Amino acid sequence: MALERGKLTNIVQVAAASTVGIITVASSKKVYVKSIICHQPDTTNATAQVYFVPNGGSVGTSTRLFDVDVWAGETVLIEPSYPLVLDTTGDSLRVGAGTSTINFLITGDKES
Repeated sequence: MALERGKLTNIVQVAAASTVGIITVASSKKVYVKSIICHQPDTTNATAQVYFVPNGGSVGTSTRLFDVDVWAGETVLIEPSYPLVLDTTGDSLRVGAGTSTINFLITGDKES
């Protein structure tokens, strides 16, 4: 199993009150999420959400893993003790922003 290491995404900006898919498993190639970086670029406080959504699932309280406060101009690092593993085609990691824009960057490895 060969792995591609490093960032899994470029910086993704999520508008207030919205959620976007940031990583989706293709062709049963495992994705290992090591860290999620959240930055609040505006002058107001906000919240950032992270969802682990199985294939065919949807964003909701049953798929939310993290809901963190991100103060104005602050960067928050979410780093689980063990990587989050997405391993089924269609599984996805989705991120959301509460009352203000949030920038996200995801790091980890994926099977090549």
